[in-house]
Amino acid sequence: MVDFGRVLTAMITPFKEDGSVNYDMAAKLAAYLANNGTDTLVVCGTTGESPTLTWEEEYQLFVVVLEAVKGKASVVAGCGSNSTKEAIAATEKAAKIGIHGTLQVVPYYNKPPQAGLYQHFQAIAQACPDLPLLLYNVPGRTGQNLQPETVARLAEVENIVGIKESTGNMDQVSEIRRLTPKEFWIYSGDDYMTLPLLAIGANGVVSVASHLVGHQLQQMIQAFDSGQVQVAIQIHLQLFPLFKALFATTSPIPIKNALKLQGWEVGSTRLPLCEETSFVNQKLEMVLKELNLIKLGTL
Repeated sequence: MVDFGRVLTAMITPFKEDGSVNYDMAAKLAAYLANNGTDTLVVCGTTGESPTLTWEEEYQLFVVVLEAVKGKASVVAGCGSNSTKEAIAATEKAAKIGIHGTLQVVPYYNKPPQAGLYQHFQAIAQACPDLPLLLYNVPGRTGQNLQPETVARLAEVENIVGIKESTGNMDQVSEIRRLTPKEFWIYSGDDYMTLPLLAIGANGVVSVASHLVGHQLQQMIQAFDSGQVQVAIQIHLQLFPLFKALFATTSPIPIKNALKLQGWEVGSTRLPLCEETSFVNQKLEMVLKELNLIKLGTL
């Protein structure tokens, strides 16, 4: 079974000026991230603007990113859907190119009951039994919460290996940790919650900020693991303004703007996401300058 590591980057999808996917830039960014603190790239998740990508665009991104990192990092494919049949088809297609795992979001809009959620994820896992599956719980976007008891049942399925938890709820994560074996990975879905969740048994983070501070996040986690809790707290507090600035408006709008300030030609977001007010961008730029993250020669 693949070890996805501690820092997983929820990678943005670069676009060209005409709105098409910039696959060359995606490859360049993936290689950069693999060399700068990222253990695993999560491609075509929320941060990758999966709601506005076609299935063919997503599949091509999986191919491109796998080739770009060539063993330097694992690649997890966002293959989730609110249609179980579609999620299975996307997962089976990704499995054929040697993807290391898949991220499966809680079905959105149709708000299935817990029994339906269990059957949905179980069916995907059984369709590709050799491919590790990460659950993705983000009720703020899906309208439904994957309850800890359901997570515990799903953890009994051999290739359901972990969860990206984006509720921001310490009680929920505590209950998931209490009910699941230690081998079941729990990843914070929010950068600002990484250190608090480590304290209750989480394993790492599926991060947006790691586009910019991957090494620092690794240092924070390693410091916590080695008992240097005050060092970990210091890093967390230093990065906290960045964590907040990157979610001052809907993600991935801020992180794309941050990367453009560093010189990356990643393009804008696709509608219905759009550019934010100058005030939000000014605050982001100020935080980046304070952390010395705006500099020449990044590419």
